[in-house]
Amino acid sequence: MFGEPCPWIIETTAETFEKDVVERSQQVPVVIDFWATWCGPCQELGPTLEKLTREANGKFLLLKVDVDAQPDIAGWFGVQQIPAVFAVVNGQPVDQFMGNLPEDQVREWLNKFLPSPAESFFKEAVALEATNATESEEKYRAALALVPDFPAASIGLARVLTSQHRDADALAVITELEARGFLEPEAEQVKTELEIRAAALESGGVGAARAAVEADPKNLDLLIQLADTLAAAHAYPEALEICLTLVKSHKSSMGEKAKATMVQIFTVLGPASELVQQYRRKLSTALY
Repeated sequence: MFGEPCPWIIETTAETFEKDVVERSQQVPVVIDFWATWCGPCQELGPTLEKLTREANGKFLLLKVDVDAQPDIAGWFGVQQIPAVFAVVNGQPVDQFMGNLPEDQVREWLNKFLPSPAESFFKEAVALEATNATESEEKYRAALALVPDFPAASIGLARVLTSQHRDADALAVITELEARGFLEPEAEQVKTELEIRAAALESGGVGAARAAVEADPKNLDLLIQLADTLAAAHAYPEALEICLTLVKSHKSSMGEKAKATMVQIFTVLGPASELVQQYRRKLSTALY
């Protein structure tokens, strides 16, 4: 390596190649520089690549491959002359160039696959969602300020606002997305959770909803309200069980309402949820 050590510049080997290239390229682009100590053009290109890597500060990873020390890796890429530079994204080579290039041309080449500023804000926002909703919101808004038509960022913003119980703000974002005439599945999840919360508000909370059912146990609409309230409180198993019982025992009168609530919960949890898979089977059996 040329210059001071940098966390984004590493030397890879055949043993660490899968982790260094295949795995890490799932998070950031990986640039592979095939070089050798005896190669004059390599000695000119190497410092340029390393300078741009330092400037990028984590937007991509530079892997140095000495073809004399790592002939297997060079063989995998079919390298016959050096310097040879490859870009790998999501485990697949996406671009390459051979020979030495001036800095401005290398920079232009890198810009073809490096994330834009909006994309960088978006990735940071996603990473922050689970730990810092406030900062995540700021990152999503920064991405949208640069690229207003960025549906994934809008959905993320709505999701973060929902997590902060700022339902009116989240609904405004979803409504704007819905004006396009469709919603992505992730946006449908947020919308459905907001609808469940809105329905739950009418009951005054889980305690009040339970009390209402106890006071009037034959009122099946109150049971649906309790299920909505439990779902809004993320007590999904109990909510689903109440609805399933209504489907089984009152199919003609309340079955459709109970089924609709179950479908809403399925949407919020997503198809991969074990709970969803379990209750889809139970609902299918109850209906047919």
